[in-house]
Amino acid sequence: MKYKLKQKQNQRITRITETTLVVGADIAKKVHVARAVDFRGIELGKDCTFHNDAEGLTKLATWMKDLGQRHA
Repeated sequence: MKYKLKQKQNQRITRITETTLVVGADIAKKVHVARAVDFRGIELGKDCTFHNDAEGLTKLATWMKDLGQRHA
């Protein structure tokens, strides 16, 4: 079972290229924080804080799109 999980994880890692934007989010009760890194793990731009509502998710999507365009 572990072998299949490790194999799947390795497949995902091999799909990361120089143009991949990796985004991680810290989910909290009120305000969430997202951070983006490039394929080498170097942080791109500033953190994005957002709420779990339509406006917050729009803010997150716009932030990701802007970072993708600036660092493409």
